[in-house]
Amino acid sequence: MKTKNPAQDPAAPVDRGRRALLAAVPGLLIVPRHVLGGEGFVAPSDRINIAAVGAGGRGEGNIRAVAHENIYALCDIDDRRLSATLAEDFAEPFRDRVASYRDYRRMLDENPEIDAVVISTPDHMHAPIATAAMDLGKHVYVEKPLSHTVAEARHFARRAREVNVVTQMGNQGHAGEGARQINEWVASGELGAVREVHCWTNRPVWPQGVARPEGSTAIPVSMDWNLWLGAAPARPYVDGAYHPFNWRGWVDFGTGVVGDMGAHIIDHPYWALGLDLPHRISASSTRWGRGYGSFPLATRIHFEFAASRGRPAVKMTWHDGGLMPERPAELESGRQMGDESGGALIVGERKTLMHSVYGGDPVLIPESVHLETPAPPRTLARSNGIHQEWIDAIKDRAKATTSDFGYAARLTETMLLGNIAARRAEAHKVLEYDGEAMRFTNDEAANAFLDKEYRTGFGLS
Repeated sequence: MKTKNPAQDPAAPVDRGRRALLAAVPGLLIVPRHVLGGEGFVAPSDRINIAAVGAGGRGEGNIRAVAHENIYALCDIDDRRLSATLAEDFAEPFRDRVASYRDYRRMLDENPEIDAVVISTPDHMHAPIATAAMDLGKHVYVEKPLSHTVAEARHFARRAREVNVVTQMGNQGHAGEGARQINEWVASGELGAVREVHCWTNRPVWPQGVARPEGSTAIPVSMDWNLWLGAAPARPYVDGAYHPFNWRGWVDFGTGVVGDMGAHIIDHPYWALGLDLPHRISASSTRWGRGYGSFPLATRIHFEFAASRGRPAVKMTWHDGGLMPERPAELESGRQMGDESGGALIVGERKTLMHSVYGGDPVLIPESVHLETPAPPRTLARSNGIHQEWIDAIKDRAKATTSDFGYAARLTETMLLGNIAARRAEAHKVLEYDGEAMRFTNDEAANAFLDKEYRTGFGLS
């Protein structure tokens, strides 16, 4: 639940380091270097006021992508990452005047002029921050995956409908040309009935299947560790263990490989086939980290989707950690499946479509079949980018985003159900899921993983 002037968690160390970047100067325009006139220039009167939570890593890329609007405020728990983004992407003297914060709650409380919020934090804080923003009527862009839990995914979709804001999840491949071609190939009927899909990735490229680090190290004066932990259980700071990158592999903070890459790979067959929630999920995996603290190094997950709207039942299998599907007999010897990071096979009765990560390079296999098959008709409108879709829909409500929280919540819920199936793999469970009721009907223990508890001050309203 959003709280004004929240007290520090008494169990967390209080950061008394410098606060130079915390001086808020709302209302000032940040002028990115690349929009000081010329091509792409947007008149100040036409700009929306955007705040960004999370300034480093993917956050920096998201800020750049919307910087032709008015970046009104920036928030990051680490002053160093905030300073680096300002210095790299914004021209002097404007970077010295930006409204800068560590605490997103204070930023939202003090700046009612904010129209929209871009959220690029670790997964465990997506829902608390987005909820606080939506409760104030702010439009919201959330980096993938949408949520940390199934219950949060449902909350995202419901709350966005209630407050009627423009939403988008940041799975950028969804806006790509390949994504539309995949839809058009499936819709053309060239593949025939599709009953089988395989998705895979080479991730993780961060530690998984490992024990939680012991001890602690000094918290840098440039960061607020309590705010980074946010909704998660209190953990000691260990340099490099979680922040700024390795959090993805830890259950407290991330959603593992399927959460990270499923939004880039599963997304395309999921969209093209019009899938909803699976009714049966099972999995196998290598060992989880001690006490289920970190996700396993490799996972295979089976999702079963019921027949719907003239489409047959579909079985989708997810492979990660170096696991791969069987090589299709029709794929030429020596030809790579997907790309270095992964890909998907959409197996039809007549033909098979292969694509790489982000929906890139969709082709029928083998190459001879692709060359002799006419390209499907272009039936879908092309996108001007995942970020610009969102901005355009904010300015013109007659327009729509294609990865809004209605769609993104279902995709994310599906991925997270896979993690729960992997958690129950040691119990040899094939989970039966009632999507309407949001519960497993044959494993009460699995239902405990659909939701989570939140530390005081960082829950959902």
